[in-house]
This record gives sequence, structure tokens and C-alpha cells, in this order.
Amino acid sequence: MIGRLPLDEQLSALKAVLSRNEVLLEVLSRTATLELPGWYLTAGCLFQTVWNVVTGRPPADGIKDYDVFYFDDGDLSWEAEDTVIRRAEQVFAGLPAEVEIRNEARVHLWYERKFGVPCPPHESTESAIDSFAATTCCLGVRLEPGSRWRVYAPHGLSDVFNLVVRPNPVLAPREVYETKSARWRGQWPELTVLDWPPTSATGTASSS
Repeated sequence: MIGRLPLDEQLSALKAVLSRNEVLLEVLSRTATLELPGWYLTAGCLFQTVWNVVTGRPPADGIKDYDVFYFDDGDLSWEAEDTVIRRAEQVFAGLPAEVEIRNEARVHLWYERKFGVPCPPHESTESAIDSFAATTCCLGVRLEPGSRWRVYAPHGLSDVFNLVVRPNPVLAPREVYETKSARWRGQWPELTVLDWPPTSATGTASSS
């Protein structure tokens, strides 16, 4: 099983598996042309591609969107983020999937209005990825010069390959984790979903 391989072999396997999703490769390639600071393709499109390949489904099956995070704290205005979003719409035109771009430096400005709970300012794109409701979601990939893959996986890759959904009670509330995990298990019944720790405090929600 890939989840029991040494980490360097898991990283090679991750690249091989993700490369089977042609849409994902195209999103990576086009995002790199935007030259966004600290960007990553992240969350569902990554681990769900792995789940699809591991369970014998088409690589892009059931992936509703592709999330791109970047971090620009030099201008926290909505207008600056919207400019990036509109530029990206042109870059991603023609793709058979929705690509959602968000400046993670701005999340704390709108999060409480949307979810009813405060979100401390993120310090980087990586810290935003760290806040996802499940450790499985805490994964980011980007292309660096020379088409080298940079992979951010603070909780490793074993759970991703082993189809384990594990709670990450550092920020997101229990209901977000349980709603998302129930939806995922409905689509991938092979998943093992672990329970939310009974003593964990709840915080803010995260996208995936």
C-alpha cells in the first residue's frame, strides 16, 4: 500500500497519481502563469483525485471545483482580490471545471460575517491550509521554476492514500467536519471517517 511507503516514495506516488487528472495538471500549469505570491492548488481536488485513483474511479470524478490559495498582505482590499479573480477567469477560460481563487491574507476580514465565528489572520498560505477541518484536506501543490513540484503536507500523506478522514480540531467547528465527511463518505463509501474528539473546542470553518 502506498500509505506505508517511505515519504519520498509517497511523494513520487502523489505526483504520479495527481498527474492522471488532466484538469488538475492544466490548473497547475495555468495558475503558475499568474505568478501569485505563495500560491497553492489545495484541498478537495488533490485528495479526491487520490481517492478516485485508489478506488478505481476516473481521476476527476465528482470533483466540483479546484481551489487556489495565495497570500498577499500588501493590499487587503476586495478590489485587489477581485482584480486577481478577473484576471484568472481569462486564464482558466475553457476549462471543464470551476477554479476558485482566494487571497488567504483577507480571510479574517469576512469570515465571521459568513460563518458567525472569528478567524485570526493567517500568516501565510500554509497557515491557511493548516486550518482545514480534516488533516486529509491539509495538502497543497504548486509548480515552481523548472516545473518542479512543491508539496505542502503538514500531516503527511499516509491518511490520504489509506482513505482515512481524520479531524483537525484547531480551527474548524465540529459541524463543518461532520457535514463534509458525511458528504465525502456518500461519494466514496470506502472511506474510514474518524470521530471528532469529544473535548475539542470549536472554531471557524474552512473551505475544501
